[in-house]
Amino acid sequence: QVQLAESGGGLVQTGGSLRLSCAASGRIFSNYAMGWFRQAPGKERDFVAGVSGNGAYTPYADSVKGRFTISRDNAKNTVYLQMNSLKPEDTAIYYCAMDDDSRPSRRKDDYVYWGQGTQVTVSS
Repeated sequence: QVQLAESGGGLVQTGGSLRLSCAASGRIFSNYAMGWFRQAPGKERDFVAGVSGNGAYTPYADSVKGRFTISRDNAKNTVYLQMNSLKPEDTAIYYCAMDDDSRPSRRKDDYVYWGQGTQVTVSS
């Protein structure tokens, strides 16, 4: 049974930073790509960033490129999302997800396991 558990969300002011973590268990972590998605109230769940199984390939959504950094520590079965220069429009529930392939997809339907989500709120 694969489990993903996010942590690190919270309330931050515009321009601030947060670091999200997602701990995985139940599968050989390094074999699979991981992704971060977010969902704001009344909106679709959107791709934020992905990381390949070996950490070498990291696609980003245009809206976060240059501000967010995804990384992974395969020894700790954990993926991270460092979020800098946060804006009110970054407010959402952030979800980590595990792909069924080593290369990350931008499509949420390609991800087979999901965490419960962590709330990020950016005040203006």
